[in-house]
Amino acid sequence: MIVPRIKQIIDYIFLKYDLKWDKEVKNVLSEKEFLIFDQMDEYDKIHGYKKFQGVKNSKILKDEIIYLKLSLIHDCGKHNIGLLQRLKKVLIGDIILEQHPELGYQKMKELNDELAILIKTHHDSSVSDKMKEFQRIDNFS
Repeated sequence: MIVPRIKQIIDYIFLKYDLKWDKEVKNVLSEKEFLIFDQMDEYDKIHGYKKFQGVKNSKILKDEIIYLKLSLIHDCGKHNIGLLQRLKKVLIGDIILEQHPELGYQKMKELNDELAILIKTHHDSSVSDKMKEFQRIDNFS
């Protein structure tokens, strides 16, 4: 688990979201969902896009449009959290970041209730096999 965390720190510092990716993202998200995605922190958009690539390559999830959407927007409740607060979450916990699934649910529930519920539960342990596959992609790819 430490290697993916180190990679996340490197990504946070050095990677930039490529606006060319928006065309592909807009093919999956509705216009209103894209507005939420577009307001996300640059790192969370990069993270979402990378998870989107993982879901597209998953034998289990590649044809599941709702999981393609989830991959892009699952962290929309993080509200532009900086690197130090993210490190704090990993090391000792952080109440604000721990609430991001609920905050994301609140953002999305009026637009897409099914997606909102998946956002709310994307860290839960008692979930479907499809969500377990999503969690695997989210945590280790």
